[in-house]
Amino acid sequence: MHARRRTPTWAWVSALTVAALVAVAVLAVQARGKVPEGGLASARPSASPSAGSADGKSGTPRPTPKQENAVPEDSGEGRRVVYSLGQRRVWLVGENELPLRTFAVWPGGVAPAEGEHKVSTRRAAGNGSDGVPVEHVVYFANTEGVWVAFSHAADGAAPTSSPEGRGGAVRTRPADGEALWEFAATGTPVRVVG
Repeated sequence: MHARRRTPTWAWVSALTVAALVAVAVLAVQARGKVPEGGLASARPSASPSAGSADGKSGTPRPTPKQENAVPEDSGEGRRVVYSLGQRRVWLVGENELPLRTFAVWPGGVAPAEGEHKVSTRRAAGNGSDGVPVEHVVYFANTEGVWVAFSHAADGAAPTSSPEGRGGAVRTRPADGEALWEFAATGTPVRVVG
């Protein structure tokens, strides 16, 4: 008869460590696969406005991990657009209260009133109040008889005129404007904060 040999402790610890790492990897892959269709794809939030890519298309909304760009408190609940006048920044917030995308904007000379607004109408293209051809125009407020809308220059250029010359235009980079266009259908809440 042969005597039974015990498996060394180091072998058990190594096997359990490998099993734990495999389990974490499997869970990470599964979590990554549960992204809603059409959202959270390839674009990264921008820290500041820029001309964007040559074609102005860099994908659809993606989660924003940076805490310094957290959604402002008291900015409403549910799926919405949040526009901070003080930070000159927009957030696209999903139903789960997590930001899908955030980006800096160039505000116009006429600021919308703080509070709750809704996307009232949209235009695929046109000319801004400064005469610049614009795309993805999303109207959400009317202040002192001036319509306030998000848009981006058709050629992707940053605004060159003063904010006053742009009236109620809140300009974005092309990729950000396209993401906002896809996110904000007519009736979507837009919360303006200070």
